[in-house]
This record gives sequence, structure tokens and C-alpha cells, in this order.
Amino acid sequence: MKVIRDPLWNNIRVDPLTLKLIDTRLFQRLRYIRQLGHAYLVYPGATHSRFEHALGAYHLARQTLTILGERGELAAVRADDSAIIRAAALLHDIGHYPFSHALEEIGVIDHEEVAGPLLSNGEIATILRTEIAPDAPERVHALMRGRSSSPLQGLISGSLDLDKIEYLKRDALMCGVPYGEIDVDRLINSLTVVTDPESGHLVMGVLEKGLSALESLLFAKHQMYRNVYWHHAVRGATAMYKRLVDDALSAGFLDARGLVGLTDEGLLNRLEAGGPQPLLNALRERRLYKRALDLPAAELEDGWGEWISSDRKRTIAAENALAEHFGLKAGDLLIDYPAKPRMLGVDLLVLRQGGALRKLTAEGWAAEINLPSLSDELYRSARRLRVFVTRPLDIADAELLDMLQTAGKSSFHTSAD
Repeated sequence: MKVIRDPLWNNIRVDPLTLKLIDTRLFQRLRYIRQLGHAYLVYPGATHSRFEHALGAYHLARQTLTILGERGELAAVRADDSAIIRAAALLHDIGHYPFSHALEEIGVIDHEEVAGPLLSNGEIATILRTEIAPDAPERVHALMRGRSSSPLQGLISGSLDLDKIEYLKRDALMCGVPYGEIDVDRLINSLTVVTDPESGHLVMGVLEKGLSALESLLFAKHQMYRNVYWHHAVRGATAMYKRLVDDALSAGFLDARGLVGLTDEGLLNRLEAGGPQPLLNALRERRLYKRALDLPAAELEDGWGEWISSDRKRTIAAENALAEHFGLKAGDLLIDYPAKPRMLGVDLLVLRQGGALRKLTAEGWAAEINLPSLSDELYRSARRLRVFVTRPLDIADAELLDMLQTAGKSSFHTSAD
């Protein structure tokens, strides 16, 4: 076993198979993909990469599998499932685009789908097939997509997967904020294999004693979205980056398929090679757009503006229409309304003290865990509608909101025509 020193988990023990995967070109690329995109422009310490996060997820997978094995809970799974789980934890971000999740917001293929060909061809596929099983790449990909029949699926993709635990702890540490206080040891010791009474299949569940630790994770997630991931300056920089790449794709200067293998700096250098880029220069020099509108979703009607996060062409058309109205150039006004409906989603089987199973969902069981009933309110308080501009606009919030709604309707009709 090799040991890798890590600022969050201290010593990460790496087995020979994992070391082979780490040494592949595709995995080494993750060193150059920032975990939090443009958050480093607000939190200078947030320069950590997908590489460190992937190692941390692997570390938590090893720890959890050891605990499950000691309790005899791996007896009912395939003999090579543990190796598959460790590989999936390590490789779960192999398909990530430059600057984290931002490009998925403009409609490019989800990074889990991108990972398919990367896992089934080339050096990673050879290692997985040779060292684990002939069907290992496909099984790893199924876990990453949440479509595996393995009882251990929930460790890789689910309400309480190891990815969430790792990134919340690491992101809080590197940003220097006190919002990632999660009882990790209690959580992973509370994970257990149970039989789903509806399907009869073995699935991951949680022991009742771990509910308080689960609650701490959900609160930490809400606080991190509110204060880091959806911080106004972070979202402003993200909106600038999205528009920059979108314009390059529309102009044919970039090909969406070519984004997969690029690093953060690789993409910026390619954009720079295309000639003068005001948005790119502004990002490099941290001349971020300012807020002309900033309203919490709680102050908007239910369902208002969902097209902003789901219909990219319509959003750009509305941005251009408003920019023209205010005498700005196209790209000088940007609209942002991020969406993550299941930010605090919970769908878990809980093994109670007496041996009974109970389903914990976002709809209830308030007597045992109160956060699910508050999840919608917390989501609506963290989510904000913002308009970013290059110069101040002399207009009231209500008037700008009406104009935004009108611009959205006009762009919808234009698109439909």
C-alpha cells in the first residue's frame, strides 16, 4: 500500500490497482480541473481540484467497505463488488468538463454520460478488465449513473453517497468557512445493507442512530449552497464563463465534443487564441459583473422563471433583448437563476432500533428528522434570481422583474416561431 498525504483525511492508503488508475493520463487530468469552478475568485483557497476530491471519495469508500465487511454485510454481494465500488468512487468525476459543473448548465452532455466512452476504451478500460473483471468498466459506469443492480449502489450515487460527504467537508475546509461540520465517522458507521420491502432487493440504508449525523449533512449542504456555491460573486463569474463558452460554441470556434479532454487553463488558452475576448479578459482580471437584481426564490411566484435554468437559447435571447433596451452590448447583461430541486432530497430506508424498516423521504417523518419538511423553504431561501451587468442600471427591482418576464415571453415566441 502507498500512502498519500491529504489536508482533509491525513493519510490516504492506496492499493496497487488504484495506483495504476491514478497514474493514467485521464485521471491525472483531474489535477487541472478546479473542484469549485470560479469560487477561487471569491475564496482564494478554493483552488483544490477534482483530483484531490476523487482521492477523498476513494478513501471514504475503502473505510466504509471495511466497516461493512467487519459486520459481515458484504457476504451477500458479488466477490468483486468491493473493487468495483472503490474504482467507481475514484473515477466518478473522470468525465468532468473544465471549471466543474458550469458547462452542464448550458446544455452540454452530463459528465456522467461523458464518462462512458472514457471508461470502456483505452488504458482505464484495460486496467479495469484485467485487474477486476471483463465487465468492470460497464459496472463502474452503471454505478456512476445510479443504474447499478449492486446493493452498494447507494455508496456512489444516492441520497447519502460518499461523494456528497467528501465534497462538503473538503470545500468548507478549502474555502475557510465553518459550514461543513459533518459527523463523518458517525455517518459511515451508520451505513448498512438492508432489504427493500417493496422490491425485495438489497440496498444501502442507514441505522437510526445516524439520523442526527444525516441532519448535519443536510444543513451543511444548504449552508454551502447559500454561502459558497451560489454566492453572488461566484454565480456572477459563472454566468460570465457560461456566456463566454456559449458564444464560442455558437460561433463554431469551439466544438462541444472537444470540451471533454480540456483542462481549465487549456480551455481558456483555446478561447484566448480566438482573438479579443472582453469576457475572458474580465474573468482573468477579476472584473466581475455587478448585480442589478438579486431576489430570493421565496419572493417569486411558484414556478416563475424556470425557463432561465432549463432553456439556454431562450435565456440568451432574453439577455440580448434586455441589453439592447439598456444600451448595452450583447453579453453585457446576464441572467442567473440556478436550479437544484433535490438539493436537500432524502430517500432512504432507516433501520430502526427494534429492527423495523422505515422510509425516510422529503415528505415526512418529521417526528424523527425535521429537515425534510423544511427542505422546500430552505431551497427557496438559498436560490436567488440575479441579473448581472457591466454598469449600474437606474431601475427599480419590480420594473426590471417585469421587463425580464416580458423578455422571456418574447424570446419564447421567437424560438417557437
